[in-house]
Amino acid sequence: MKKLAIIPARYASTRFPGKPLIDLDGKTMIQRVLEGVTNANHFDEVVVATDHEKIANHIKEIGGKVVLTKSSHESGTDRCGEVIESYHDYDIVVNIQGDEPLVDAEQLRLLLAAFEDEKVEIATLGSPKISNEDIHDSNRIKVVINHLSDALYFSRSPIPLERNIEGYPFLKHIGLYGFRTETLKKLVQLPPTLLEKTESLEQLRWMFYGYNIRVVETDIETPNIDTPEDVEVVLKRLK
Repeated sequence: MKKLAIIPARYASTRFPGKPLIDLDGKTMIQRVLEGVTNANHFDEVVVATDHEKIANHIKEIGGKVVLTKSSHESGTDRCGEVIESYHDYDIVVNIQGDEPLVDAEQLRLLLAAFEDEKVEIATLGSPKISNEDIHDSNRIKVVINHLSDALYFSRSPIPLERNIEGYPFLKHIGLYGFRTETLKKLVQLPPTLLEKTESLEQLRWMFYGYNIRVVETDIETPNIDTPEDVEVVLKRLK
């Protein structure tokens, strides 16, 4: 299978404007993501997709490939959908968020391995390494799965609610997504749903319209950067 990695990087983040270009111990965040994905050697092509000239120029300066996309996209998936219009003949597309500076090669390998099952159209990762703080943090997404390891639901709330039994093995969602290319083309055409808007989770749109999402478990912990407070956590890991 021919594999394409796309790293969406939006400049005007609501919670952290300009975060792709923040300095993380001598390198920008987007540079660390790009290098991590490229050095994994799992992809035939790695490209950054951005809506901002400043990010595009930076990627060119460090020798990366970049596509300047529309600023109107509401999600990284929509940005990936624009990129695949000009990148043809790829079987699998992986969306690596531009705020994952510690992205791990083994994570990417596990995600790609899910597509050895011909029934899998979309795949993502979940980690059993989740603290009680994470469970109750609305910025940390939780997922529950069925016996096939397909997602039943994603939420910002603690799911399931431990009403009768305590000690449920919660799963924390890790925001890496893989798609079969033809599936991705269909996903970006789907109209938004009330459920998706309520939780602000785009994967709920895909599930609403009947798409299954395979969740691959991993013990590898890679903190992302959602807010300025997350920076120190990543810097400690880097050092």
